[in-house]
Amino acid sequence: MSAGSLLRALVRRPVLALALAIIAGVFACALLAPLLAPYAPDDQIFDGLSLDGAPLPPSAQFLLGTDTLGRDLLSRLIYGARTSLLIGLVANGTAVMIGLAVGVIAGYFSGLLGGVLMRFTDLMTAFPALLLAIVLAALLKPSLWIVAMVIAMVNWVQVARIGYTETRSLSERDFILAERAMGAGNLRILARHILPHLVPTAIVWGTLGIATTVLLEATLSFLGIGVQPPQPSWGNIVFESQSYFQSAPWLVFFPGLAILATALSFNLIGDALRDLIDPTQRGRD
Repeated sequence: MSAGSLLRALVRRPVLALALAIIAGVFACALLAPLLAPYAPDDQIFDGLSLDGAPLPPSAQFLLGTDTLGRDLLSRLIYGARTSLLIGLVANGTAVMIGLAVGVIAGYFSGLLGGVLMRFTDLMTAFPALLLAIVLAALLKPSLWIVAMVIAMVNWVQVARIGYTETRSLSERDFILAERAMGAGNLRILARHILPHLVPTAIVWGTLGIATTVLLEATLSFLGIGVQPPQPSWGNIVFESQSYFQSAPWLVFFPGLAILATALSFNLIGDALRDLIDPTQRGRD
């Protein structure tokens, strides 16, 4: 199925069309943040606080209100989309590449090498991903790229197991055996026959994994070991404002809504792509 056919199939469903619109909006905010944001994300606006120093609620001047330092919340959310989406794409893209590399090598060559790689994958699976990410983030100096690499290091295992299973199945097909009988080398078989069959898997897991990555980044930032202020991310915006939840709920509600909408949209699109690309997997979890 071509990219155009996939897009048309997604747009025909109202819920998926809304999810695509949300994702497009997040990408627009990330790419055009300087043009869309009313203020710079770190500008402490003189009239952004009330007389008693409290943040201002949503108004005509500040559409989503201001935070505890008098900064425009809408501007910080727009710039935060850039941070959260960049980490989501980089971390998940890296995780998919690592997972596929491990799975393909283990599945194709099997033997001692495959056994060692898959036992290591099983070992990584045994650790709770969030706990492992917290430990790694705490040991390393938190920054945008460190957080992305930490998330990639804990998210590759599921892709590796799927890549291993599919590669093992493909390696036993008749056309692969015929290629070997004709003298084709391992690199030729991997490049021309194994990897192209794994592209749909990479697309589906690349989409589904972004939702998990965005949530994990938000969790790490909320715990204070993710992206560090003053660089805005949706997670650290919630972290900075958690003590004002009762007096200024918009400071937590709007970034929380952005995280929820983005993660849900990527999940919906990923599930739909899985059904469209491989209908035999429909309904399987």
